[in-house]
Amino acid sequence: MSDTSGLITPALVDLHLAPEDRSEALRALAQRLVAEGRVTDLDGFLADVAAREAQAPTGMGDGIGIPHCRSPHVTQPSLAFGRSARGVDFDAPDGRPADLIFLIAAPAGADDTHLQILAALARRLMDPAFTGALRDAESPNAVAARINGEEEPAAAPETATPGGGLRLVAVTSCPTGIAHTYMAAKALELAAARAGAQIQVETQGSAGTTPLAPETIAAADAVIFAHDVEVRDRARFAGKPTVDVGVKAAVNRADDLISRAARLVTETGSGARAAAAPVAAPSAPAGEHWAQRLRTYLMTGVSYMIPFVAAGGLLIALAFAIGGYQIASAPSVLGHFEWTSSHSWAAMLFQTGKASFGFLVPILSGYIAWAIADRAALAAGIAGGAVSVAVGAGFLGGIVSGLIAGFLVLWMIRWNVPQAIKGIMPVVVIPLLSVGVVGFLMFVVAGSPIASAMHGLTDWLNGLSGSNAILLGILLGAMMAFDMGGPLNKVAYTFAAGALTAAGTTPDSGSLKVMAAVMAAGMTPPLGMALATVVRRGLFTAEERENGKAAWVLGASFITEGAIPFAAADPLRVIPANIVGSMTAGGLVMAFGSTLRAPHGGIWVLPLIGSPLLYLLAVAAGTAVTMAVVVVLKGMRKPAAPAAPGSPVAGPELVAA
Repeated sequence: MSDTSGLITPALVDLHLAPEDRSEALRALAQRLVAEGRVTDLDGFLADVAAREAQAPTGMGDGIGIPHCRSPHVTQPSLAFGRSARGVDFDAPDGRPADLIFLIAAPAGADDTHLQILAALARRLMDPAFTGALRDAESPNAVAARINGEEEPAAAPETATPGGGLRLVAVTSCPTGIAHTYMAAKALELAAARAGAQIQVETQGSAGTTPLAPETIAAADAVIFAHDVEVRDRARFAGKPTVDVGVKAAVNRADDLISRAARLVTETGSGARAAAAPVAAPSAPAGEHWAQRLRTYLMTGVSYMIPFVAAGGLLIALAFAIGGYQIASAPSVLGHFEWTSSHSWAAMLFQTGKASFGFLVPILSGYIAWAIADRAALAAGIAGGAVSVAVGAGFLGGIVSGLIAGFLVLWMIRWNVPQAIKGIMPVVVIPLLSVGVVGFLMFVVAGSPIASAMHGLTDWLNGLSGSNAILLGILLGAMMAFDMGGPLNKVAYTFAAGALTAAGTTPDSGSLKVMAAVMAAGMTPPLGMALATVVRRGLFTAEERENGKAAWVLGASFITEGAIPFAAADPLRVIPANIVGSMTAGGLVMAFGSTLRAPHGGIWVLPLIGSPLLYLLAVAAGTAVTMAVVVVLKGMRKPAAPAAPGSPVAGPELVAA
């Protein structure tokens, strides 16, 4: 019996799935999961599915759709299966509607066993014999037996052509690590078999990773990276011809990737017989613009920095809540800690949070460099960030030092050095030279001008008052709402978080006002969309109304991305509404003088907000403005023209004006 046993029962199979609308089809399948006790909250689960659908399409092509998510409303790993005669559109790359729909439900805290079950299923979906058997099945019992591995279809004979003994290795990964990671791996394995090549795939997914053996990598002629997240330990594949693509390219064009790898081996004349270099330069995906790569580098640094900001900021905020703002001048808790004293506990929280903040700029700088040149650049990036702190250059200096370190090391690892030196390049030569050069540049050349700019910026922020502060709040609000989690949003957030680290200990610091304005502006877009789906339900599709339920919680928690599904469906109306609403919230917060020491948390850190009632009023006003603008703009849409007689499509659907 396969390790997918128990994933599905006949009651979870619908061989005559009627709805053609995606959201209604998903609801029909989810209702079966609820009826079987595998999902506890239908609407909550559907909201989690919709959030996953908003990240990237789940149509795989060849008539297969694999909507999936992890959700706290799932009691055990489960699958609901639907077969649709007309097909349901899941935005597959080949444009073909899905007639086989696999709704995969994983518990939020799924352990390795659960995730391995889902990984096994994902691999089997790439087998034409398996999907063909499901299309031909005549009963729910037969479908459940196939999926659970109780009745295996006959394997289709492989048609291999001579491939010259090509030996390949590959790494696949996707953001959720549930489906695409393993489907891509299986697709590559099948394509390699057809080409007469050998391949071993490392799946860096949620079911755990078994790294490829060093000898396997050394023997490989070429490498295929099919990934949507950074490949772990990329330096292991040094010196190998590399095909670098997104994970879906492997799912949909595996044969082409195998052919590309073979051509690279032929063109370079290298591979298994070439000695592996000690470090490897990351290669950007083909055709990616330099601005996109720069955004990726900066966002990588910010993503690794945020946990330090969140931990440090919340600890400091709690310390102030317990011991007051004077706790900042308390002596070190080393040798002065009293177990029964709230003052000691507050001092410990403050000093721990301050220590966390001390890592913020070095981590930002280090992981910007890591994103550019992988692990070899980490030391220079972190050291450059530490120097930025020492000279007072702050987070702006950290960005500069990270970029310098990354590109410097990227250049160094491409040096053609004697074989005798290659072995010590990554552990001695590159760290020594790169740290020395970055330190020199930050201490002597770039650090002082950046520090002067940072001091001026901090003084300006702390001195903001009246209309200038309001204008800053309006500008930051527009940036937070424009791309909802994209580069402008992250620039505004990083600006506020960086200012927060330089905030004084007085509750009316301008830096604290900036953080409050940014969080309020980030809460407004999902809250406004959620309110609009309640006030004017008829202007939104059933799927958008489901997204609206989740948007309440996402907005209240300061997760601006909760508005993305609405913007993706109707950007010309939703984005302007979001911008106007967030500008309102940001400007009002600055006008009211509300402050915030916590860098995240939404309403859950309300006790840590200065003038909390006025802050809530600003958020409510921004939410109402967002709702009003989007309702007006959507209400101006013209109804679709009546379909011509005999047309297969007719009805009162709305179309974009």
